[in-house]
Formats: sequence, structure tokens, C-alpha cells
Amino acid sequence: MGDAAMAVPVLRTLLQTYPDVKLTVITKPFFTTLFKDLPRTSCIAADVYGEHKNFGLIKLAKQAQQQGIDAVADLHNVLRSKTIRNYLKLNGIPTAKIDKGRAEKKELIKAQGGKISQLKTTQQRYADVFAELGLPIDLANHEYPKQKQLTEALHKIIGKHSKKL
Repeated sequence: MGDAAMAVPVLRTLLQTYPDVKLTVITKPFFTTLFKDLPRTSCIAADVYGEHKNFGLIKLAKQAQQQGIDAVADLHNVLRSKTIRNYLKLNGIPTAKIDKGRAEKKELIKAQGGKISQLKTTQQRYADVFAELGLPIDLANHEYPKQKQLTEALHKIIGKHSKKL
């Protein structure tokens, strides 16, 4: 869930920077609500434990292709997303994937308090994926949407006053 939630401000910045861009997000059904307020964004719910399990990933890739995608930004870079990405790449669609910085993280651990340096944030790594596809974005220019009010049902559960638990 964290990866999906961290992607939202990056996708919002991308959409603000490029008003002609339309996004199709492939994510688990539960996470589709995270993307519902993004303009020009549709979601494909990936049932990775059912319909889209194993070779069902090819079906999922074909579904994305039928939506008219013209590039793939793999922000997860795991076995399932690699399968989808590589299938679409073989079909002539440009792709880019996140560099999770594993080598840099290993070096940081080896340093054991020695020479260390700040690593890129995950969100900057997401932005780098879009830059590789020819869509560079400046995360410093992110505009947050107006804060929404909680529903009465939520207020009944958590109360109306913010306080430490």
C-alpha cells in the first residue's frame, strides 16, 4: 500500500505538468481508490490471486494494451510487473522501470557509520522513471489538493477532535 500511496503525488505532478497525458494505473482492487481523484486517470484492477495469477498477467497486459497505452512506467519492478512490462515491450511499447537503489543501500549498510550520503527518495525514483520516458517532472512544484472533510460516519468512529490516542 505504501508504494501506491507514495506514487499519488508524483502522478498528480505529472498530470499537472503534462495536461495532455492520460494515465492507466494497474493496481490491486483495494488500492484503486487511491487514484480516483486524479484527473485523466483510469485504473485496471489486477486480481493477482485469481483471474490474473501466473499466465493471467498476460491477459492483464493485453487489457492494458487495449486501453491504448503508449508507454509503460513500472514503478514497482517486481516479478509480476516485470512480466507485464516485458510483454508490452515485446509488443513495441516503450518501457521504463524504477531503479530501487539496492546497490546504494547495500553500500550504505556496509559503511557502518562511516562515509554516508543521502539516497534518492522513492518519489524521486518514480519521477526518474517518467523522465526516462521523456516526461521529466519537478517534484518541488507539487500542488496538493484542497483538504477534504471527513464524513460523519468516520467522525462517529474517530471523534471530531484531533488528539493523541
